[in-house]
Amino acid sequence: MSLKFFDKLSQNFIELLNDKDDYNVIVEIENKEKSYTAHSNILKYRSPYFRKELENIQPNENNIKTIIKSSVSTQIFDVILKYIYGGIVNLENVETRFIFDLMLAANEFELNELANKLETYLIDTKASWLKTYFSLIYRTIFNKNNFKNLENYCNDIIAKHPNIIFDNSDFTSLPVSAFVSLLKRDDLQIEEGKIWDYVIKWGIAQNSTLPTDLEEWSKENFLTLKTTLQQSLPLVRYFHISNTEIFDKIRPYKKLLDKQLWLDINQHMIAPDRPASWLKTYFSLIYRTIFNKNNFKNLENYCNDIIAKHPNIIFDNSDFTSLPVSAFVSLLKRDDLQIEEGKIWDYVIKWGIAQNSTLPTDLEEWSKENFLTLKTTLQQSLPLVRYFHISNTEIFDKIRPYKKLLDKQLWLDINQHMIAPDRPVKSIILPARSTLVIELSLRTEESKEPFSAIISEEHVAEISSWIDRKIFRMFNYSMANIPYRFELILSGTKDGFAPQTFWNICHGHAKTVVVIKVKGTDEILGGYNPLAWDNSYIDGKWMKTIDSFIFSLKNGNIQNSVFSRVQNSHYAIRNASKIYQNKCGPRFGNFFLYSDKSDFTLDQNRYSVMSKDYEKPIRTSSSGYFSIVNYEVFKIVGKS
Repeated sequence: MSLKFFDKLSQNFIELLNDKDDYNVIVEIENKEKSYTAHSNILKYRSPYFRKELENIQPNENNIKTIIKSSVSTQIFDVILKYIYGGIVNLENVETRFIFDLMLAANEFELNELANKLETYLIDTKASWLKTYFSLIYRTIFNKNNFKNLENYCNDIIAKHPNIIFDNSDFTSLPVSAFVSLLKRDDLQIEEGKIWDYVIKWGIAQNSTLPTDLEEWSKENFLTLKTTLQQSLPLVRYFHISNTEIFDKIRPYKKLLDKQLWLDINQHMIAPDRPASWLKTYFSLIYRTIFNKNNFKNLENYCNDIIAKHPNIIFDNSDFTSLPVSAFVSLLKRDDLQIEEGKIWDYVIKWGIAQNSTLPTDLEEWSKENFLTLKTTLQQSLPLVRYFHISNTEIFDKIRPYKKLLDKQLWLDINQHMIAPDRPVKSIILPARSTLVIELSLRTEESKEPFSAIISEEHVAEISSWIDRKIFRMFNYSMANIPYRFELILSGTKDGFAPQTFWNICHGHAKTVVVIKVKGTDEILGGYNPLAWDNSYIDGKWMKTIDSFIFSLKNGNIQNSVFSRVQNSHYAIRNASKIYQNKCGPRFGNFFLYSDKSDFTLDQNRYSVMSKDYEKPIRTSSSGYFSIVNYEVFKIVGKS
């Protein structure tokens, strides 16, 4: 059994505080206007703050230490001292502001028990006062940074009523910790475009020397703002901001963003169904991990397939040189690695040198031993370089300085190959790495066959602008700067007009444009599908996308093109069921090719003028049916 007599103990210690005998500490308050006597042992064991202060103060000739504390009032310190000695705090008949100030003082004196108790008391009983003085309280608690419950309480209010802080005249004086805590909220009731505005406004306010005219900003100005916003910028939900706001608001400040993020934002505007390239950020870590474990062959192959097509994910990563040798070698073995061989040599040298920090930075200072060190490090990598597929200029500029890394016979053969490439060599000649995208020859006016029997290069420029969501006509592509090639994969006049032919040829192809020449008019109708056509569905399937569109192109008597983007994304594209593929061809909402006679030219195809799946009609005719004389399907390929 334990008998506790805390009340009497507390009373005795309060009496000790009031007893002026045997004290050895004086605390001076409010610019020394009032002083309190106390006992060092009690102060030290009750408050970490006083323990640290007393350790750093020298006693006077009477062995008394003096602490000067000007930042606290006598009324507050009187309560603090009585709490330290007696563990009692009387909150009856005191104003709420006094309780708040007492909480801050308790935090300053590192009296966590008292501070936490007062924090809870304010939340539970003084909600109205907290809301009245919200802005002051919010800034104060985040500056103190030790009131998590009160921080969360305030943030819950702001998330629902953000104008309390964001539309306040002193919003820009928010501590960075408070601002960041709000940006982290998933329930912050502000449109993401406006959140970007607040981020920029807050950041600029922290740097009064930034020019007021953005046109005058230097590279250093952007860097200054980027540094200020380093905690805030990653918290903006860029992929939930409209394309118009991206163009109007974020584009002017794109230098604040990492290059890959800006590329991903642009990609998302064009193809939001395609995942953003998180690989740039995390791929290297994942890749190194699986090769260090050396037991995930399927994952290794999966990653290498990605890297072969997109080598910048690894090779242009800041920690590329930390790749395990097994991972690096596995990539160099790839015949389909999409890097020029001269650049592969650069990466080999860069990786090898990074493994040997003692090598001189100036190649002219390298000794025979230095070259031997690097050669030993690269013993698995050097044989995988395709030396005989590197240009003579790069051989001279890049490989010759490191020729001591190569076997003597190999270097002789490389030199012979530069002079007489048809003469046989003794060294093994590895095959050239394959190129995934083969550039078609430049079209010229003398070409015997045009690339299309229906559309022109001017049409290609216009459709490409729609694909890339060019918001303003002034920024549309011209015929001189089209970023895509339209590769013809199906022509009605060559491949036939049977619906099944469309599904046989176009299956698996994504990013396709269908163009249709209407019989008896100058109309050219069509649609863009960013997704892959798929002929494998038994029952058919609607495909969801927000990037498809349908159109009518200006041609002959048709003075202006009509562009109509999907607005009901759930019914954007239809993949026909197997039993209907002999009748139904490509379908965009209620705009589609159809034939009961298995020939698109022998039937009236269908188009619903009243369709709500796309923004607006693309035909002026009130009829929902039309016949065709030809149609073509193009695969859209980016120019390298």
